[in-house]
Amino acid sequence: MTDSRFEFQRWTPEGLRTVWTAGALLIVLAVVPLVMPAIAVEKLTTLWIYILLAVVWNLLAGFAGLVSVGQQAFFGLSAYLTLRLVEWGVNPWLALVGAAFIAGAVAIPISFYALRLRGGEFAIATWVIAEVVRICVMFDPLVQGDTGNSLIALNAYAPDLRRNVIYWLGLVAMAGFLILSFRVLRSKIGSAAQAVRDDEEAALSVGVSVMQTKRIIFVLAAFGTALAGSIWLASAITFLPRTNFGVHWTVFMLFMVLVGGLRTFEGPILGALIFFALQETFSSYGVWYLFGLGFTAIFFALALPDGLWGLLRKKRGGDLLPMGTLLVDTSQRSEGS
Repeated sequence: MTDSRFEFQRWTPEGLRTVWTAGALLIVLAVVPLVMPAIAVEKLTTLWIYILLAVVWNLLAGFAGLVSVGQQAFFGLSAYLTLRLVEWGVNPWLALVGAAFIAGAVAIPISFYALRLRGGEFAIATWVIAEVVRICVMFDPLVQGDTGNSLIALNAYAPDLRRNVIYWLGLVAMAGFLILSFRVLRSKIGSAAQAVRDDEEAALSVGVSVMQTKRIIFVLAAFGTALAGSIWLASAITFLPRTNFGVHWTVFMLFMVLVGGLRTFEGPILGALIFFALQETFSSYGVWYLFGLGFTAIFFALALPDGLWGLLRKKRGGDLLPMGTLLVDTSQRSEGS
């Protein structure tokens, strides 16, 4: 029986302030294309894609324990499906969103095989699946092997309009997936996913539907990655199989999450901001830049496994958005009043 002095609290005052602040910031960001130069709009669009990718991989690996190195399968597949849908006469804007849903649906049959594996076997299997998907796509005459193709249908729209719509699409996708993942993590599915991550056998013994939980997270992460792939294609226009299906996309996700903070909600956002700043500053260094990213990721994995947000959380005593339920002592609140 629970002591009447205590009550469960889903939201803290700080958490509510964070939500309202984020909402106000989102409104401000929505008007950026109307007041900022084109280069700023394009770079911010890239940042939204990075944040989306980081949140997706953290949901998959951080909260569900499904360490995938093959998320590029859905990133590239969505871009390819966009081209294919446009070739069949679908409006390019509808094709971008439709392709993401189709790529997410493709993850369902894949999950029946991939989720039977665990740990390193699962990680290797996802990479192999990504390579198989890339090879199959290259056989399509529309793609022309390594030559690739372009989403030239978007050239029918004025450059300013096209740039702004892509920006808004990226902003809505990022914000929407942040909200969706937050609600999922605070639901029974999120609790079940973390239980499966910590101990699959123990979760199964207390009635958690392990495979169903893993499948929901896997498909949700595939859809988020696919959405990022569609927006990237709209921004870059050109589709190259070895680029869009490149394993570097998963490496970028891993870097952002490890540096920002694995298994936290705020960490991937912080990691994406840091990665974006590093890329803008050092990407011209080529191979040395990639070496630096890899070394930094290894350092954080070994020395700072909680990432930068983990350090900030210890100093400030908690998260901005608590994922669980708090037990509050109401007697102290009454004495204080």
